[in-house]
Amino acid sequence: ENINPTMTTATASSSLAPRSAQTSLKRARILFDAGNGESSSTSIDGANTNGQSSNTVAPLTAATHAFVPPLFDSSIHKQSVSRRIKSFYPSEVKNLAFQGEEDEALDAASGSKESATVRAVKELRKEALERLRSGEDVGADSSLGAPSADGANGKLVLHREADLLKTSSGSGASSAVAGDGALVLAGSGKAAAAAGESAGKGRPVRSGGILVERKDNATTIPTPTWHAPWKLSTVLSSHLGWVRSVAFDPSNTLFATGGGDRVIKIFDLAKACVAANDALKITLTGHISPVRGLAFSERHPYLFSAAEDKMVKCWDLETNQVIRHYHGHLSGVFALKLHPTLDLLVTGGRDAVARVWDMRTKHQIHCLTGHDNTVGAILTKGTDPQIVTGSYDSTIKLWDLAAGKCMTTLTHH
Repeated sequence: ENINPTMTTATASSSLAPRSAQTSLKRARILFDAGNGESSSTSIDGANTNGQSSNTVAPLTAATHAFVPPLFDSSIHKQSVSRRIKSFYPSEVKNLAFQGEEDEALDAASGSKESATVRAVKELRKEALERLRSGEDVGADSSLGAPSADGANGKLVLHREADLLKTSSGSGASSAVAGDGALVLAGSGKAAAAAGESAGKGRPVRSGGILVERKDNATTIPTPTWHAPWKLSTVLSSHLGWVRSVAFDPSNTLFATGGGDRVIKIFDLAKACVAANDALKITLTGHISPVRGLAFSERHPYLFSAAEDKMVKCWDLETNQVIRHYHGHLSGVFALKLHPTLDLLVTGGRDAVARVWDMRTKHQIHCLTGHDNTVGAILTKGTDPQIVTGSYDSTIKLWDLAAGKCMTTLTHH
């Protein structure tokens, strides 16, 4: 037989539409059927087709009524807003009264429409302001939680004198005027005594605001001691390039400077302070690149210097000559430190390593590797970690001197 494909397609499409509609209606019965559970066959428009009476609501009608929003109840909405304020903004409960004052001024100036939530918040603020003016505790509203224990704890609530005239004469809270136009509302017990003390001290009150004084105010904030501004004492102009390093002698009589002019200058501290012409004692030459690090030894008359020429030198200050060289760095040396208790020298440079030297034998004890860039700062201590290095790779490493290994790496820079 010859079958027309066009007719077949049309017949199939026409038979699928009712089936799809029936499937949707079955789903609607399951989700929205409000009847007694008896099934009845319905047409697409929700009418009963078997002629039998049933209490079952048409699925489409039930689905329509299911999405009708409930009527708005302002009191329920107000309670919901108060619970949200208590849950998410507990610190704002005591500020509602002050904000209520601002609402009164704004309402008088503007008459724009507001949402239900804004109206609910303003009503809560107004109620808190009325309770404050009547002498009640601001936190005693049942809609905002349990009554506040500020009065029992001896806390004081101060507000402007403008509200004094509005305060009812029959309020149960004891009051006292605390100087500079502030009304002190004291709670029971310790609060009354605290009110008297506060009134006697005459503490200033922020105008237009509400101040709550905590009971645990024994903590004091340290304040720096004032001193006269620092004044420039002396300017020493001796180097011909940038001054890249400075070191003081442990006896506090000398200090050395090194700079981009490749020389080390040693000054007498007492004479330099008075700008004497003979403040410069000696100039040491020997480096061929800028001097980047200097350190005086506390146990020997030695001065150590490091420069960008990859050299680390030990100078004898009695003969003013170089007595030791420490060879090993592959590039410029940018940092130098002496161990406070051991005869050790620690240097770091552009080769991204820190080297630990024996000051007497010139031998390298450790080569501390781990940084990815120039080691620009070194700190030594007498206790672990005895060596701390800072690098241009934004890390700080703490080293175990005995093992020559990194203990910790700090990466917060």
